[in-house]
This record gives sequence, C-alpha cells and structure tokens, in this order.
Amino acid sequence: MSETGMQIQLALISHTNNGKTTLARTLIGSDVGEVRDAAHVTVLSEAHTLLNNAEGDALLLWDTPGFGDSARLLKRLASSGNPIGWFLREVLDRYRDRPFWLSQQALRAARDAADVVLYLVNSSEAPKDAGYLPPEMKILEWLGKSVLVLLNQMGPPRPQHEEQAELARWKQYLQQFAVVREVLPLDAFARCWVHERVFYEAVRGMLPASKQLSYQRLFAAWEKNNAQRFAQSLSLLAQQLLDATRDRQLVDVAQRSVLGAALKLVGVGKGEERKRQERAMNTLVARLNLGIGQTTVGLLALHKLDASEAPKINARVSENFVVRAPVEKAQAALLGAIVSGAATGLSADLAAGGLTLGTGALLGGVIGALTFAGVAWGFNASTDRRQSSIALSDEFLRTLLVSNVLRYLAVAHFGRGRGNFVESEAPAFWQDEVEQAVALREDTLQGLWTALREQEEADIAPVRELVAQVVVQTLQRLYPGHVLPDPGQHGGA
Repeated sequence: MSETGMQIQLALISHTNNGKTTLARTLIGSDVGEVRDAAHVTVLSEAHTLLNNAEGDALLLWDTPGFGDSARLLKRLASSGNPIGWFLREVLDRYRDRPFWLSQQALRAARDAADVVLYLVNSSEAPKDAGYLPPEMKILEWLGKSVLVLLNQMGPPRPQHEEQAELARWKQYLQQFAVVREVLPLDAFARCWVHERVFYEAVRGMLPASKQLSYQRLFAAWEKNNAQRFAQSLSLLAQQLLDATRDRQLVDVAQRSVLGAALKLVGVGKGEERKRQERAMNTLVARLNLGIGQTTVGLLALHKLDASEAPKINARVSENFVVRAPVEKAQAALLGAIVSGAATGLSADLAAGGLTLGTGALLGGVIGALTFAGVAWGFNASTDRRQSSIALSDEFLRTLLVSNVLRYLAVAHFGRGRGNFVESEAPAFWQDEVEQAVALREDTLQGLWTALREQEEADIAPVRELVAQVVVQTLQRLYPGHVLPDPGQHGGA
C-alpha cells in the first residue's frame, strides 16, 4: 500500500452543548460551524482539515451532532442491523425526528471511517454529576474505536497543581471504562499550543501502524509551523524592546534672551521648562505605544487572530498587570497602562489601518497626571552637548519586558471558541512566574540597557536571547514536562 495521500480521520463526539464546535474552531484556527449556548446547534457532521501536506496526507476532524437521549440512541444503534431497526431509523426517525436520525448517521460514519474518537466532556461539572457519561460510554464501546477524552471548559488558567488535581479526578473516574485510552485537558477558550502538542502526540499513539508514517509527516509539519511562529513571536517582542531601549527624545531648546535669563534667575520661567520636558515625554510615549500596538497586531496575525482586537489584548494585560515600583497606586496604574500599550486609543487606530491625530493630546493627559516620582521612575533625563533629552529608564524597560511576555501569553492562550476575541485570561500567577524568570537574569539586565543605547548599530541578538529565556522558562513552569521548541530554530526574523 502506498504511504502517500493517506487520510486520517478524527471524530469529535460529545453530549449536546459541550463545546465540540468551539474546540474545532480552536484546533482549526478559523470560525467554522455555528456556536450558540443551546442544545443541538450542530445538526450535520462536517469534516474540517486540521493538517495536510504536499504529499497528499490529510488529518480530518469531523464535528458531529451532540448526543441527546443517549439510552434511546444506543438502543436504536444496537438494532440497526435488523429489519425492524432499519424501518424505525429510515422511516420513523428520518421524517419525525431528524436530529435523532442525523446523530445515528454520524455515529455509523464514525464507526466505519474514524481512526480515533475524541470525546469531549464539560470539566466544569464533577464527573459523578455527569449522569449522561455511563450510557454514552456504551455508545463509544459500540463504535469500537480508541477514545481520547478531552476536558473542555476548565475555566481561566490556574496554577499547575490545581489543573493537575482536576485532571486526576477525571482520570480516576474514567478508568472504569475500558474504551478510554487517554484523558487530556484541552480547553477551547484558554488553551495554548503547548497543550495542542500533547494532544497530537496522544493521537499518534492511538493510530494503527499502517498510518504512522503518514501521521509522522503531518506532525513534523505541525511542529515546524509552531516552532517558526514561536521564533517569529520572540523576534517581534525583542525588536519592540530594543526599539524602546534605544529611543530618545530631545527636549525643545528654550529661546535664550537676556530677559528670559533674568526671569529664570528670579524663578520665573521654570514652568516653561517643565512643559518642554512633558512634550518630550509625550512624544516618546507616543512612539512607545505605536511600537506596542504594532507588536500586538503582529502577534495576533501570527496566531491567525483578528488584528483589530489588539486594544482588547492590551487592555486585558493592563488590567491584570501590577507595576512593582516605588510609586503611588494611581501612578502605577497609569504607568501600567502605558507599558501595556493601553494608555491611548492608539492600538485601535493601528488596527483600523493608520495612526490618527490627537494621540498627543491624550498622552498629554496621561503624562500630566504623573507626579514627579512617577516620572522619575519612568524616564531618564540627560544633557549631551548642551541639549537635554528624555529616554525610558532601566526600571521602566524591565517592566516593559515583563508586560511583553504577558502580552505574548495572552495571545498564545486565546482559543477561538467564541469567534473573535471576547475574553482572554492574564491571571495573576502568570506575572509571578514571569517576574521570577526575569529575576533570575538580573545579572544580564545589569548594564544591558546601557550597552544597547551605546551601540552604533542595533544588535537584537542579546535582547532576543533574553526574551527567549524568559518566555521558555515561564512556559516550562506553566507546563512542566512538556516539550518546547528551540527558540533559536527557523530564525524568526
């Protein structure tokens, strides 16, 4: 038998309204099917291509109608081989209860063609409370296929030990059903590609030997695409950090005159100097927001998400981000908004296709609300050749590094369950993990910003290496034991 052009089929099955189509959207990366919080929304089986390659291999995912009355369904399936069962199905059910008839059709197709059955459960309920599970397990036994149980609707990301405890409860309960080969978490709303790798590895272990070579080629393509996207994401974050580090805004030169000098000597005119510094800070922050907005749009595009949602991603990071610096609470909130790219409507302007005027006025309000302590923490003022300038401080850049990693996590964990971005998560423990990863590299940070500012030609390599180390360590902490790609692979430029 030829090993080229082979199809591998996965059948996605569950109790009705348990989120099959939302998970299909997340795995496929596009808004297929219809999603509503109602029973029997999906009435027809639909095949979607998860993976394919130039050799003609294809991994298909079948989204099927959900189980309703599973006891009745099992009885009808069991009798499908005799004349009475055929009559009930093809005459009575077909014309009087079409959803029920379509469910039977889907299950027979799964029995005949599926290589692996993916059975989705609602993890928000306790296993013993899901009364539909035992009869539906009998239907899965009737199918006679390897079953991979996926835990959906797990809620916002939680610390690893909490999610592992929930997984252990489900595994313990489901071990009584011999048809279940494996149980994995794969939430359609807050999953990460790290989860998906584990999913694809589990599927590989359930396929027959005749399809292993084909699947190996498909999996290799999936790995390559993810490694490349990961590397490109790291490069985007590093470039934004490098640009912010090297950015510098000159302060307008005051008009010098004998009268002006005399007024300054007696304390008049200092307000004008302060205004010139604020204008410089406004300009600098405007460019910072522009860079953050462009980076967020780039991350969303890499992950096949709607780029117009960039302001929501930045706002969510800002809402969940805590500035850990010696400034007052109100100042910290403002600085947090700035460092997250959520201080202005700039991101929205970017997503709409261009930068509108008026940003300076908005930023003026932000900067004007900062008192001296906050300003001193966020900006460095210097004088070179009698020309004053403003740059972002080392403390601010460290915070920018943390928020950049949080922004990446928010995008990488977004599932397409509800279509475009509506809700995503940036839980508090994520920042703790990122802060710890950064703290372990304080020696690297010491002097890095100064060295980058002094370079004649910008060298992104040390920044990218730093960002890569922080992101990889954070993901390793969030998903211990999971395999991550080498961020140095595929360039990512």
